[in-house]
Amino acid sequence: MTKDKKFKQPEIEDKEPKIEQAQTEENVENIEQSEDELAVLAEENAKLKDAYLRACAESENVKKRCQQEIEKNTKFALSSFAKELLTVADNLHRAVTSVSAEQAEQCRPLLEGVEMTQNELSKVFAKFGIKKIDSLDKVFDPNFEQVVQEVEDPSKPAGTVIAELQSGYLINDRILREAMVIVTKGGKK
Repeated sequence: MTKDKKFKQPEIEDKEPKIEQAQTEENVENIEQSEDELAVLAEENAKLKDAYLRACAESENVKKRCQQEIEKNTKFALSSFAKELLTVADNLHRAVTSVSAEQAEQCRPLLEGVEMTQNELSKVFAKFGIKKIDSLDKVFDPNFEQVVQEVEDPSKPAGTVIAELQSGYLINDRILREAMVIVTKGGKK
């Protein structure tokens, strides 16, 4: 009987390694499955991270665009009001230039008052970024001036502004009103 017992023991021992081997194979399958799931999750995580970064970048871009739009609107909000005031500046200039030398003595107090008003308006314009365009004796620039008339003048190069019928203005380096000018034609180029 002792022999039988010894003989049966190895059979039991043989079954245990088969169980361990089956468990090991199962563990390997679980590990492979876990690795596949981990790879899928890592890929999904990368996609979500990319989407998050893109959303953050877009959010920053929108914020910057809004800030620029607010600044632009603030700068140019006065444009329509300033444009209306340009006629006042034109009329003050006409009033000062219309007084002849003979009338200047008689109208001295009135002329001084108009000049003071004109100077105050110029200071207010400067405060809000409104500048007069200096066109006289310069080459015509279609971005800032509008030609009303061309005059023959061989002494000056063609396209030179010789007279300004209406002054042009800029507001924060943006055109508020074009200058209406008379330019030369003929002459040297």
